[in-house]
Amino acid sequence: MNIESALIPVDELATAVDGFLAASPAARAWDVETAFDWSRADANRLTDGQRSAVRFVTLIEDHLPGYFDVYHRYFPVDDSVSRAAFLHNRELYHFTVRWALEEDTHARALARYQEASGMTERGTLRAELAVEGQKPFDLPYQHPVQFFAYALVQEKATQMYYQQLRDVVDDPVLATMLARLSRDEARHFSFMADVVARYLRAQGDATVQPIRDVIATFRMPLADTMRGYWRWALKIADVASYDHTEAYEHLVKVIDRAVDTRSDRLDELVRFIEECRSLA
Repeated sequence: MNIESALIPVDELATAVDGFLAASPAARAWDVETAFDWSRADANRLTDGQRSAVRFVTLIEDHLPGYFDVYHRYFPVDDSVSRAAFLHNRELYHFTVRWALEEDTHARALARYQEASGMTERGTLRAELAVEGQKPFDLPYQHPVQFFAYALVQEKATQMYYQQLRDVVDDPVLATMLARLSRDEARHFSFMADVVARYLRAQGDATVQPIRDVIATFRMPLADTMRGYWRWALKIADVASYDHTEAYEHLVKVIDRAVDTRSDRLDELVRFIEECRSLA
């Protein structure tokens, strides 16, 4: 399928983008340099497992250029697409640049914490992040709803993990930072959920197989490129509950809210998502 042929109307997307930006006013923004008292950051208050978790999520967040490039490639804002697709993609770009700024802030904050708390030195960390940062990232999807369904799960899973890690760490600086990251991820999730709901209402059963394929093949970012990813993911799950399939129930809630009466195909999709969650 050509992605361009399956886009929702531009006004639908623009409304979702406007809603996200309205929920993200400049007055609510925060910056790495002034949001925290970095002189009080102390990694000695963390367990070895908690330190490992901070290192893990820093690597994930720092791969932001790869994630952002996916949207540039699949939703281009140039003359390679029709005028209608350009209008759609230009509206989406308003979201992606704000989203990228916030995610890059997360990456910088986590890196700054590692440096300020004594976990590592800046040059050492920069070199470590480059190992994963140079690796390619792709979401080779064929239907536009898949990019938003994938991000819906990924953002919700990340939000939940930050909340749970915040609850167990003993360094107030890190706990405060994780709370800010979690709130940002919650807004990102809300945008993705809004867009997925609009696809469900506009296209109905045509979205079933694409969303099913996302869940059937879902991997968190870097899962297929980072050496030792799964072993490391299991270790951080012991620190604070980490299971991306917990986010699946939120996808089911989006489907329930978007569709008044589910078709047989949507019912089958919900059963499949719930089975994937239970198997996990």
